Amino acid sequence: MSIHSILTQGQITVMPSAELQPAAPKPSRSLHVAIVSDGNGRWATSRGLPRSAGHRAGAQTARAIIAAAPKLGIHTLTMFALSSANWKRPPAEVAGILRILHEYLLTETQHCIDEGIRLSIIGRRDRLSATLRQAIIDSEDATARGTRLHLRLAVDYSARNAIYSAARRFYKSTELSEESFAGVMAEARGGAPDVDLLIRTGGDQRLSDFLLWECAFAEFLFMPKRWPDFSVDDLRSGLREFASRERTRGALPAGEVDAIAG
Repeated sequence: MSIHSILTQGQITVMPSAELQPAAPKPSRSLHVAIVSDGNGRWATSRGLPRSAGHRAGAQTARAIIAAAPKLGIHTLTMFALSSANWKRPPAEVAGILRILHEYLLTETQHCIDEGIRLSIIGRRDRLSATLRQAIIDSEDATARGTRLHLRLAVDYSARNAIYSAARRFYKSTELSEESFAGVMAEARGGAPDVDLLIRTGGDQRLSDFLLWECAFAEFLFMPKRWPDFSVDDLRSGLREFASRERTRGALPAGEVDAIAG
C-alpha cells in the first residue's frame, strides 16, 4: 500500500458512471477525505510490469487527485504513502517508494506554494534518510501558509504507534480525562479534523492501521478499482455518495427525532 498504492463492516461500493451523474455537491469547508491508495503492485503485475511501475503510475494518479481536491470542496486530504508494516516488503521496493516521495517533495513544493497547499508528513521519521528528512522539513516550512488544501502524506505511519506515542506524552499530563487525551491526539495530528470520508481502492475492506482514532465516525467507501485506475470522476462520485448518507454520530436521524417529537 502506498501513495502510489478499527474494524469495519460494509460492502464494496461500485461507483456509477460519472457521465450519467450530476456534478458532486460542494461539501463543507472542513471536509477531510482520507485515501488508502492500494493496488499499485497488482496493477503493474497484471500488465507484466515491475511493481515499481505501479508505484510510478500511482504517483501520477495522486497528483491528479491532489489538484482536483480543493475544487471539489476538500479542505484536508490524507493519503497513505507508506505504512510502517511496508518495511516487510523487499528493500528495493520500499526504497523506490521513498525515492518517489523525495522526488515529489523536490519537484512539487513550489507548485504547492503557488496553489495554496499546505504539506505535512505524518508518521515516524527516524527510519528515513537524513536527506529525505531534510526535504520534508523544507517542504513543510515552505508550504506552511497554505490555506486552500491541507495535504497530509502518511509515511512510515502506524495509527497504533501514533496513539501509543500520544499516550506516552499524556502519561505526564496532570489532567487525566478523555478530553485532554483527545487534545494530545489533536496536537499530534497538527490540528487536522476527524476524517469524514475514507476511500480505499484495490478491493480490500480494512483500515490497515490507518487513522484509527480519526476515523471513529468516518464514512467508508471500498472500491475494487486499483489506485492507478482511480480518477477524479471516481472521487467526485465518492463525494456524491458521501453527501447522500445521513451522519448521526450515534444520535437519531432527523426524521425519527421529528416523529418522536410529534
